[in-house]
Amino acid sequence: MALCIAAPTWAQAPSKGETTSTASSTKKQQLDRSGKPRKGKASFYAKKFHGRKMADGTPMDPNSNHAASRTLPLGTRAIVTNLENGKSEVVEIRDRGPYVGGRIVDLTPKTAEKLDMKKDGVALVEVRPIELPPEGGKSVVAGKSVELSSGQ
Repeated sequence: MALCIAAPTWAQAPSKGETTSTASSTKKQQLDRSGKPRKGKASFYAKKFHGRKMADGTPMDPNSNHAASRTLPLGTRAIVTNLENGKSEVVEIRDRGPYVGGRIVDLTPKTAEKLDMKKDGVALVEVRPIELPPEGGKSVVAGKSVELSSGQ
């Protein structure tokens, strides 16, 4: 009698050329507060995500300017520029993702439409933070640390 032991499906390595990433299996990434622009691929939220709770607790509104990033702090405002046509839109990071390899930002369908990337579904973009949320009494605006006054 032969005994065959196989690893469960969830424990197997991805096939050649396949990348997988989920919230539970992704290593926790350090948040990027440098204000430096990043280039990579953008995609947009599928219809099934409309109305679902985002990382900040609000429902995903497909007509908003909200976006998802794995590395930018929630509340960051950034300019996303489609490098294929030069069109830009300001977004606010409210969610975590995308969880597909090689992508750096997920956009709402409305923002994707404004950037003319809805037809292709994915576009090469630059994400340039313009305002980071406060941390320890300081805000970062366009890559420079600014002391916040308490109004006194």
